[in-house]
Amino acid sequence: MIRFNSDYTEGARPEILKLLEETNYQQTDGYGTDEWCAKARDLIREACGCPEAAVHFLVGGTQTNATVIAAVLRPYEGAISADTGHINVHETGAVEHTGHKVLALPSKDGKISAEQVKACLEEHFASPAFEHTVRPGICYISYPTEYGTIYTKKELEDLHSVCRQYGIPLFVDGARLGYGLACSECDITLKDLAQLCDIFYIGGTKVGALFGEAVVIPDPDLLPTFRYMIKQGGGMLAKGRLLGIQFAALFTDDLYMRISKDAIEQSDRIRKALNELGFKIYIDSPTNQQFFVLTREQYDEITKEFALDLNCTVEGGVVARACTSWATRPENVDRFIEALKRMR
Repeated sequence: MIRFNSDYTEGARPEILKLLEETNYQQTDGYGTDEWCAKARDLIREACGCPEAAVHFLVGGTQTNATVIAAVLRPYEGAISADTGHINVHETGAVEHTGHKVLALPSKDGKISAEQVKACLEEHFASPAFEHTVRPGICYISYPTEYGTIYTKKELEDLHSVCRQYGIPLFVDGARLGYGLACSECDITLKDLAQLCDIFYIGGTKVGALFGEAVVIPDPDLLPTFRYMIKQGGGMLAKGRLLGIQFAALFTDDLYMRISKDAIEQSDRIRKALNELGFKIYIDSPTNQQFFVLTREQYDEITKEFALDLNCTVEGGVVARACTSWATRPENVDRFIEALKRMR
Protein backbone atom coordinates (compact mmCIF):
# COMPACT_ATOMS: atom_id res chain seq x y z
CA MET A 1 0.00 0.00 0.00
CA ILE A 2 1.35 3.41 -1.02
CA ARG A 3 0.01 6.14 1.23
CA PHE A 4 -1.12 9.52 -0.04
CA ASN A 5 -3.74 9.92 2.70
CA SER A 6 -1.70 12.27 4.91
CA ASP A 7 1.64 14.03 5.27
CA TYR A 8 2.72 12.38 8.51
CA THR A 9 2.88 8.72 7.51
CA GLU A 10 6.68 8.56 7.56
CA GLY A 11 9.18 9.10 10.38
CA ALA A 12 11.68 11.93 10.05
CA ARG A 13 14.39 13.34 7.83
CA PRO A 14 17.73 11.50 8.09
CA GLU A 15 19.44 14.71 9.20
CA ILE A 16 17.18 14.81 12.25
CA LEU A 17 17.65 11.15 13.10
CA LYS A 18 21.41 11.52 12.73
CA LEU A 19 21.54 14.50 15.08
CA LEU A 20 19.29 12.75 17.61
CA GLU A 21 21.62 9.76 17.60
CA GLU A 22 24.76 11.89 17.85
CA THR A 23 23.39 13.74 20.88
CA ASN A 24 21.71 10.76 22.52
CA TYR A 25 24.09 10.54 25.47
CA GLN A 26 24.43 14.26 26.06
CA GLN A 27 23.20 15.42 29.44
CA THR A 28 21.10 18.56 29.30
CA ASP A 29 18.61 20.49 31.37
CA GLY A 30 14.98 19.63 30.81
CA TYR A 31 11.75 21.35 29.81
CA GLY A 32 13.21 23.29 26.89
CA THR A 33 15.89 25.11 28.87
CA ASP A 34 18.77 23.25 27.19
CA GLU A 35 21.32 24.51 24.69
CA TRP A 36 19.68 22.76 21.74
CA CYS A 37 16.38 24.56 22.29
CA ALA A 38 18.33 27.79 22.67
CA LYS A 39 20.10 27.15 19.36
CA ALA A 40 16.84 26.31 17.60
CA ARG A 41 15.22 29.47 18.96
CA ASP A 42 18.06 31.58 17.60
CA LEU A 43 17.87 29.92 14.19
CA ILE A 44 14.10 30.45 14.03
CA ARG A 45 14.38 34.07 15.16
CA GLU A 46 16.93 34.68 12.41
CA ALA A 47 14.74 33.00 9.78
CA CYS A 48 11.75 35.09 10.90
CA GLY A 49 13.69 38.34 11.16
CA CYS A 50 12.51 38.71 14.76
CA PRO A 51 15.54 38.81 17.08
CA GLU A 52 13.38 39.45 20.15
CA ALA A 53 10.63 36.92 19.42
CA ALA A 54 9.57 34.35 21.98
CA VAL A 55 9.83 30.81 20.58
CA HIS A 56 8.20 27.87 22.36
CA PHE A 57 8.21 24.19 21.42
CA LEU A 58 5.20 21.89 21.78
CA VAL A 59 4.58 18.36 20.60
CA GLY A 60 1.54 18.49 18.28
CA GLY A 61 -0.82 20.78 16.44
CA THR A 62 -4.00 20.21 18.45
CA GLN A 63 -2.10 20.75 21.69
CA THR A 64 -0.54 23.91 20.26
CA ASN A 65 -3.82 25.38 19.02
CA ALA A 66 -5.64 24.72 22.28
CA THR A 67 -2.78 26.04 24.42
CA VAL A 68 -2.26 29.25 22.45
CA ILE A 69 -5.97 30.04 22.28
CA ALA A 70 -6.52 29.33 25.98
CA ALA A 71 -3.53 31.53 26.86
CA VAL A 72 -4.90 34.48 24.90
CA LEU A 73 -8.58 34.37 25.83
CA ARG A 74 -10.41 35.49 28.91
CA PRO A 75 -13.07 33.08 30.26
CA TYR A 76 -15.88 34.86 28.40
CA GLU A 77 -14.13 34.99 25.01
CA GLY A 78 -14.11 32.74 21.94
CA ALA A 79 -12.06 32.16 18.82
CA ILE A 80 -13.15 33.31 15.36
CA SER A 81 -12.47 30.58 12.79
CA ALA A 82 -13.51 29.39 9.37
CA ASP A 83 -16.21 26.76 9.62
CA THR A 84 -13.73 24.40 7.95
CA GLY A 85 -10.94 25.38 10.35
CA HIS A 86 -9.04 22.61 12.07
CA ILE A 87 -10.05 23.81 15.54
CA ASN A 88 -13.70 23.63 14.49
CA VAL A 89 -13.87 20.25 12.80
CA HIS A 90 -10.81 18.08 13.51
CA GLU A 91 -9.75 18.56 17.12
CA THR A 92 -12.53 16.81 19.06
CA GLY A 93 -13.62 20.05 20.69
CA ALA A 94 -10.18 20.72 22.18
CA VAL A 95 -10.72 24.48 22.25
CA GLU A 96 -14.18 24.07 23.75
CA HIS A 97 -12.67 21.71 26.31
CA THR A 98 -10.56 24.63 27.58
CA GLY A 99 -13.80 26.57 28.09
CA HIS A 100 -13.84 28.68 24.93
CA LYS A 101 -16.35 28.66 22.10
CA VAL A 102 -15.27 28.47 18.47
CA LEU A 103 -17.09 31.22 16.57
CA ALA A 104 -17.27 29.67 13.11
CA LEU A 105 -17.74 31.82 9.99
CA PRO A 106 -18.73 30.50 6.54
CA SER A 107 -15.61 29.91 4.49
CA LYS A 108 -14.78 30.07 0.81
CA ASP A 109 -12.20 27.48 -0.23
CA GLY A 110 -11.21 27.20 3.43
CA LYS A 111 -10.62 30.93 3.91
CA ILE A 112 -12.36 33.75 5.75
CA SER A 113 -12.08 37.41 4.80
CA ALA A 114 -11.28 40.58 6.70
CA GLU A 115 -14.79 41.78 5.91
CA GLN A 116 -16.31 38.73 7.60
CA VAL A 117 -14.17 39.14 10.69
CA LYS A 118 -14.99 42.83 10.90
CA ALA A 119 -18.72 42.12 10.54
CA CYS A 120 -18.50 39.49 13.29
CA LEU A 121 -16.82 41.94 15.66
CA GLU A 122 -19.11 44.83 14.77
CA GLU A 123 -22.21 42.68 15.23
CA HIS A 124 -21.04 41.64 18.69
CA PHE A 125 -20.28 45.13 19.96
CA ALA A 126 -23.36 46.70 18.34
CA SER A 127 -25.71 44.24 20.02
CA PRO A 128 -27.51 45.57 23.11
CA ALA A 129 -26.99 42.09 24.55
CA PHE A 130 -23.24 41.97 23.87
CA GLU A 131 -22.44 41.19 27.50
CA HIS A 132 -24.68 38.13 27.29
CA THR A 133 -22.84 36.57 24.36
CA VAL A 134 -19.35 35.20 23.80
CA ARG A 135 -16.89 37.98 23.00
CA PRO A 136 -14.59 37.37 20.00
CA GLY A 137 -11.09 37.43 21.47
CA ILE A 138 -8.80 35.94 18.82
CA CYS A 139 -8.92 35.28 15.08
CA TYR A 140 -7.63 31.86 14.00
CA ILE A 141 -6.66 30.95 10.44
CA SER A 142 -4.38 28.31 8.98
CA TYR A 143 -1.71 28.63 6.32
CA PRO A 144 -2.28 26.62 4.21
CA THR A 145 -5.96 26.03 4.92
CA GLU A 146 -7.61 22.64 5.34
CA TYR A 147 -8.20 22.68 1.59
CA GLY A 148 -4.62 23.46 0.67
CA THR A 149 -5.40 27.05 -0.29
CA ILE A 150 -3.34 30.01 0.87
CA TYR A 151 -3.99 33.59 1.88
CA THR A 152 -2.39 36.30 -0.23
CA LYS A 153 -0.23 38.95 1.38
CA LYS A 154 -3.03 41.47 0.85
CA GLU A 155 -5.57 39.19 2.52
CA LEU A 156 -3.29 38.73 5.52
CA GLU A 157 -2.65 42.47 5.73
CA ASP A 158 -6.38 43.17 5.71
CA LEU A 159 -7.10 40.52 8.35
CA HIS A 160 -4.32 41.80 10.59
CA SER A 161 -5.55 45.38 10.17
CA VAL A 162 -9.06 44.46 11.32
CA CYS A 163 -7.68 42.50 14.27
CA ARG A 164 -5.52 45.44 15.35
CA GLN A 165 -8.48 47.78 15.00
CA TYR A 166 -10.48 45.70 17.47
CA GLY A 167 -7.58 44.75 19.71
CA ILE A 168 -7.55 40.99 19.13
CA PRO A 169 -4.56 38.92 17.97
CA LEU A 170 -4.37 37.15 14.63
CA PHE A 171 -3.16 33.58 15.15
CA VAL A 172 -1.89 31.50 12.22
CA ASP A 173 -1.90 27.70 12.44
CA GLY A 174 1.21 26.67 10.52
CA ALA A 175 1.00 22.89 10.80
CA ARG A 176 1.77 22.75 7.05
CA LEU A 177 3.47 26.14 6.87
CA GLY A 178 6.44 24.96 4.81
CA TYR A 179 4.18 23.65 2.08
CA GLY A 180 2.40 26.99 1.88
CA LEU A 181 5.59 29.04 1.74
CA ALA A 182 7.12 26.74 -0.89
CA CYS A 183 4.25 26.76 -3.39
CA SER A 184 4.36 28.82 -6.58
CA GLU A 185 1.38 31.01 -5.65
CA CYS A 186 2.81 32.14 -2.31
CA ASP A 187 3.67 35.84 -2.23
CA ILE A 188 5.03 36.03 1.33
CA THR A 189 8.13 34.87 3.17
CA LEU A 190 8.56 33.66 6.72
CA LYS A 191 9.77 37.15 7.60
CA ASP A 192 6.63 38.64 6.08
CA LEU A 193 4.43 36.30 8.07
CA ALA A 194 6.07 37.39 11.30
CA GLN A 195 4.92 40.93 10.48
CA LEU A 196 1.44 39.95 9.30
CA CYS A 197 0.15 38.21 12.43
CA ASP A 198 0.60 38.24 16.20
CA ILE A 199 1.22 34.54 16.85
CA PHE A 200 2.00 31.69 14.49
CA TYR A 201 3.59 28.32 14.62
CA ILE A 202 5.98 26.45 12.39
CA GLY A 203 4.82 22.89 11.90
CA GLY A 204 7.39 20.13 12.25
CA THR A 205 5.20 17.03 12.62
CA LYS A 206 4.04 17.25 8.98
CA VAL A 207 7.22 18.81 7.61
CA GLY A 208 10.11 16.48 8.34
CA ALA A 209 10.21 16.09 12.12
CA LEU A 210 9.26 13.08 14.20
CA PHE A 211 6.98 15.44 16.10
CA GLY A 212 6.91 19.04 17.24
CA GLU A 213 5.62 22.56 16.53
CA ALA A 214 7.45 25.83 17.16
CA VAL A 215 5.25 28.70 18.39
CA VAL A 216 6.58 32.13 17.44
CA ILE A 217 5.36 35.25 19.25
CA PRO A 218 7.05 38.25 17.57
CA ASP A 219 6.21 40.50 20.54
CA PRO A 220 7.06 38.44 23.65
CA ASP A 221 5.11 40.84 25.86
CA LEU A 222 1.89 39.56 24.28
CA LEU A 223 2.09 36.28 26.25
CA PRO A 224 4.83 36.71 28.86
CA THR A 225 3.62 33.75 30.96
CA PHE A 226 2.99 31.33 28.13
CA ARG A 227 5.23 28.65 29.65
CA TYR A 228 2.79 28.36 32.55
CA MET A 229 0.06 27.51 30.07
CA ILE A 230 2.27 24.96 28.31
CA LYS A 231 2.97 23.23 31.60
CA GLN A 232 -0.63 23.32 32.80
CA GLY A 233 -1.78 21.90 29.48
CA GLY A 234 0.61 18.96 29.68
CA GLY A 235 2.75 20.26 26.84
CA MET A 236 6.05 20.92 28.59
CA LEU A 237 8.15 17.96 27.48
CA ALA A 238 10.64 16.86 30.14
CA LYS A 239 13.10 15.81 27.42
CA GLY A 240 12.55 19.13 25.71
CA ARG A 241 15.85 18.90 23.92
CA LEU A 242 14.24 16.36 21.55
CA LEU A 243 12.21 19.24 20.14
CA GLY A 244 15.15 21.65 20.06
CA ILE A 245 17.38 19.19 18.22
CA GLN A 246 14.76 18.59 15.55
CA PHE A 247 14.13 22.27 14.87
CA ALA A 248 17.84 23.03 14.96
CA ALA A 249 18.26 20.49 12.17
CA LEU A 250 15.26 21.79 10.20
CA PHE A 251 16.57 25.35 10.30
CA THR A 252 20.15 24.53 9.36
CA ASP A 253 21.12 24.93 5.69
CA ASP A 254 17.53 25.85 4.77
CA LEU A 255 16.42 22.23 5.22
CA TYR A 256 12.85 23.19 6.15
CA MET A 257 12.22 24.99 2.88
CA ARG A 258 14.16 22.52 0.74
CA ILE A 259 12.10 19.55 1.85
CA SER A 260 8.88 21.57 1.57
CA LYS A 261 9.72 22.30 -2.07
CA ASP A 262 10.23 18.57 -2.67
CA ALA A 263 6.67 17.92 -1.49
CA ILE A 264 5.28 20.68 -3.70
CA GLU A 265 7.14 19.35 -6.74
CA GLN A 266 5.49 15.95 -6.36
CA SER A 267 2.08 17.46 -5.62
CA ASP A 268 2.34 19.63 -8.73
CA ARG A 269 2.93 16.48 -10.79
CA ILE A 270 -0.30 14.98 -9.43
CA ARG A 271 -2.14 18.25 -9.97
CA LYS A 272 -0.97 18.43 -13.58
CA ALA A 273 -1.93 14.82 -14.27
CA LEU A 274 -5.41 15.27 -12.78
CA ASN A 275 -6.03 18.27 -15.02
CA GLU A 276 -4.62 16.64 -18.15
CA LEU A 277 -6.68 13.50 -17.57
CA GLY A 278 -9.87 15.47 -17.11
CA PHE A 279 -10.67 14.66 -13.49
CA LYS A 280 -12.98 17.16 -11.82
CA ILE A 281 -11.03 19.27 -9.34
CA TYR A 282 -12.99 19.95 -6.17
CA ILE A 283 -10.80 22.81 -4.91
CA ASP A 284 -7.76 24.12 -6.75
CA SER A 285 -4.85 23.78 -4.34
CA PRO A 286 -1.29 24.95 -5.08
CA THR A 287 0.14 23.22 -2.00
CA ASN A 288 0.68 19.58 -1.04
CA GLN A 289 -2.99 18.54 -0.93
CA GLN A 290 -4.97 17.77 -4.08
CA PHE A 291 -8.75 17.35 -3.97
CA PHE A 292 -10.55 15.66 -6.86
CA VAL A 293 -13.80 13.85 -7.61
CA LEU A 294 -14.06 10.10 -8.23
CA THR A 295 -17.01 7.81 -8.59
CA ARG A 296 -17.42 5.51 -5.64
CA GLU A 297 -16.33 2.61 -7.82
CA GLN A 298 -13.18 4.44 -8.91
CA TYR A 299 -12.36 5.31 -5.33
CA ASP A 300 -12.80 1.73 -4.17
CA GLU A 301 -10.61 0.47 -7.01
CA ILE A 302 -7.71 2.89 -6.67
CA THR A 303 -7.58 2.57 -2.89
CA LYS A 304 -6.74 -1.10 -3.24
CA GLU A 305 -3.22 0.12 -4.06
CA PHE A 306 -3.12 3.71 -2.80
CA ALA A 307 -4.41 5.08 0.50
CA LEU A 308 -6.32 8.33 -0.08
CA ASP A 309 -8.31 10.47 2.31
CA LEU A 310 -12.04 10.46 1.63
CA ASN A 311 -12.84 14.12 2.20
CA CYS A 312 -16.58 14.22 1.55
CA THR A 313 -19.32 12.95 -0.73
CA VAL A 314 -20.71 14.90 -3.68
CA GLU A 315 -23.33 14.24 -6.30
CA GLY A 316 -22.11 11.38 -8.41
CA GLY A 317 -19.20 10.39 -6.24
CA VAL A 318 -16.72 11.29 -3.53
CA VAL A 319 -13.97 13.84 -3.03
CA ALA A 320 -10.59 12.19 -2.58
CA ARG A 321 -7.52 13.91 -1.21
CA ALA A 322 -4.02 12.99 -2.34
CA CYS A 323 -1.41 14.39 0.02
CA THR A 324 2.35 14.52 -0.59
CA SER A 325 5.04 15.18 1.99
CA TRP A 326 8.74 15.78 2.47
CA ALA A 327 9.22 12.01 2.06
CA THR A 328 7.12 11.37 -1.06
CA ARG A 329 9.07 9.31 -3.58
CA PRO A 330 8.86 10.30 -7.26
CA GLU A 331 8.49 6.65 -8.29
CA ASN A 332 5.39 6.34 -6.11
CA VAL A 333 3.90 9.39 -7.79
CA ASP A 334 4.70 7.74 -11.14
CA ARG A 335 2.71 4.67 -10.10
CA PHE A 336 -0.18 6.80 -8.88
CA ILE A 337 -0.35 8.75 -12.13
CA GLU A 338 -0.33 5.50 -14.12
CA ALA A 339 -3.21 4.24 -11.99
CA LEU A 340 -5.14 7.44 -12.71
CA LYS A 341 -4.52 6.98 -16.42
CA ARG A 342 -6.00 3.48 -16.32
CA MET A 343 -9.22 4.95 -14.96
CA ARG A 344 -9.82 7.29 -17.91
